[in-house]
Amino acid sequence: MPVWLREHSWRQTLTAVYLSLPLRGARATPSSIFCSEQFLKVSIPPFLFEAVLYAPIDDTNSTAKIGNGNIFFTLYKKEPAMWDSLTLANTDKEKLQYLRENAVLKAQEKAKEETEARKITKQEHKKYTLEATMKVEEAERKRIEDLKEKERQKVVKELELWKKQQKDGDKNKSIQKTGELYQEIEPLKERKNEKMKKTQIPNEGTSKTRLKSAKGSCSIFSQNSKEEQLPAPRAAATIQISFTPRVFPTALRESRVAEEEEWLHKQAEARRIINSDLSELEDLKEEEKNPDWLKDKGNKMFAMGDYLGAVNAYNLAVRLNNSLPVLYLNRAACHLKLRNLHKAIEDSSKALELLTPPVPDNENARVKAHVRRGTAFCQLELYTEGLQDYEAALKIDPKNKIIEKDAEKIRNLIQGTMQSS
Repeated sequence: MPVWLREHSWRQTLTAVYLSLPLRGARATPSSIFCSEQFLKVSIPPFLFEAVLYAPIDDTNSTAKIGNGNIFFTLYKKEPAMWDSLTLANTDKEKLQYLRENAVLKAQEKAKEETEARKITKQEHKKYTLEATMKVEEAERKRIEDLKEKERQKVVKELELWKKQQKDGDKNKSIQKTGELYQEIEPLKERKNEKMKKTQIPNEGTSKTRLKSAKGSCSIFSQNSKEEQLPAPRAAATIQISFTPRVFPTALRESRVAEEEEWLHKQAEARRIINSDLSELEDLKEEEKNPDWLKDKGNKMFAMGDYLGAVNAYNLAVRLNNSLPVLYLNRAACHLKLRNLHKAIEDSSKALELLTPPVPDNENARVKAHVRRGTAFCQLELYTEGLQDYEAALKIDPKNKIIEKDAEKIRNLIQGTMQSS
């Protein structure tokens, strides 16, 4: 059986009705409220409130606000008038059932219409988007075609210009060749004329000229032979090239020396630790000597509730690499579970030392470190130190309601101890 809510208060103006409905400790949500033109219902099991309104209202613009243990309704009247009462008097069960069913049907029809309207609007937006996309693609296609046509015309012009230059060059070459041929033919004609003249001179002259020509030919041959002599070949030699010793395959000009030296230093330190006389490492496989593998192993043990095993895994990972803040942070969580509160404080403090400088990437880790150290302080009844850590975590993450709530509890506890003392 529902419990009817009879207590309510209301006031009105010519245009609106203001209704306040107490919830009696119940928790209401917007889905608990149903409102139509002349029917109002609030269903918060086991409480129920139903009202057949005195006159129709504008249910579209009317509002309901939930807060401070009440529901505040602002109901706008369809026609400005003063109501004699909030509900209709002498409403029997049949009329109430009719109004309830009619309100539900109208609400369903209205929801259906709104759904259809949203569907139509969505289709129109989709159609508009498709048309706009097609226009953009068409404009882009036209722009690309125009660019291609301009490039084609440019290439055609360049080709025609090149052909014209080739023709002009061929003409100049043919003219130059004809000039050279003419220059070669003229000396031949002159020589032929000289020979014809020499044949008419007596034998003595001919013999002298033959001797002279022979001497001249010998001197020309010797000069040509001197010009044709080639220089001696170069002497063979060997060039010694030395390269800078490099551990990495990249060239020195492409490397980052500082980062590479840091990486080599870390690798050497890891090898030194692994090769040292650690009794724990003798029975481990090669892949088990990796701090990341040990961290994942510790995380799995923590999830299964094996906190001692997780602490052992984190201890070995810290001995292999003591510069990872997540190892100390996870080990602090294990110590909290095991009530090793001083060790939890030490590990959280070490994690905070390694999480420097404070940057956005390590905000989450710093919050965890402060919360875990603050929790350990509070369990040791050092509430002032614990409150400092919680306030530091809240300063890093101001929107964290859980940390804010815990800090408020510690403040109240400190105030209570101060008053009792």
